[in-house]
Amino acid sequence: MEEVTDARRKGLPFNSPLETGIRSVGVLVALYPKAFDLQRMVAFDYLVVHTADVGGPDSLHPDLPLRSAELLVRRELVERGLHLMMSRKLVDRTAEKTGIFYRAGEMADVFLSTLTSEYMGLLQLRAQWVAEVFGGMDDDEFRILMRENFDKWIEQFHVIEKSSAGSES
Repeated sequence: MEEVTDARRKGLPFNSPLETGIRSVGVLVALYPKAFDLQRMVAFDYLVVHTADVGGPDSLHPDLPLRSAELLVRRELVERGLHLMMSRKLVDRTAEKTGIFYRAGEMADVFLSTLTSEYMGLLQLRAQWVAEVFGGMDDDEFRILMRENFDKWIEQFHVIEKSSAGSES
């Protein structure tokens, strides 16, 4: 938590549980009545923020060079965001034989309709795009897509890392 707080004070693009929770609500409303596990919610959070990385509309957040590392730190933030939204009845959690799943709560759509900023409009458009493109994929299809893109993002990370090391010589 201290790392996130320190990063926010320095203006780095990390997100709070409130921000990730609101994004999760946006995605779950767009996907209603479907429910998804935490791993898929983490991926959806990344995708809704970086839609341009996967051929979608302009990304919601700036395309920073090391953004692929975000996937590695998002899990806890998304989980905390989901719990925050559950405490407000905006997200429902169910335990199934195959795991724990999250779905939009009964007040989620009403809540989102009260948020009228430009950012929220852009978020809802991207959440709808993510829902249409990725919401119908089964777990295997989605895993393959994410693995292919993650490999590409890691490769970009290594290129940037090498160019930074080369410029220090």
